[in-house]
Amino acid sequence: MKIAIASDHAGYYLKQETLDIVKKLGHTPIDLGTNYPNESVDYPDFAQKVALEINSGKAERGIIVCGSGVGASIAANKFKGIRAGLCHDTYSAHQAVEHDDMNALCMGARIIGTALAQEIITAFLGAKFSNEERHKRRLDKVISFEK
Repeated sequence: MKIAIASDHAGYYLKQETLDIVKKLGHTPIDLGTNYPNESVDYPDFAQKVALEINSGKAERGIIVCGSGVGASIAANKFKGIRAGLCHDTYSAHQAVEHDDMNALCMGARIIGTALAQEIITAFLGAKFSNEERHKRRLDKVISFEK
């Protein structure tokens, strides 16, 4: 899979680790910045980059890292077709894909470290939407809110 990856300055170092993790898992990371850990930038700009990459079809999923992960999640979810979830545990990371068809993972670099991020990313990228009728029905309701 092609995975769009971006961060603000607070998430820069975890983003760099994320690029390596995604590559080691056999996927193709697309680095959308930031490339400057010491220059303050705005997380909505990087959430937008990931959202647009997914919506254009250039990436199948995305990962956004900021300080807490909350801002990235809020910003990404403003885009039609994006279902971003803040996950700091492995259960949420795979369950949100399996039940809710989450296509963007948000993490907080000031909340978790590299080892946990690796487990979360592995769970996120290894999961597939269940296509169970109850999950499709619920997803259709969520998608209808965008209209």
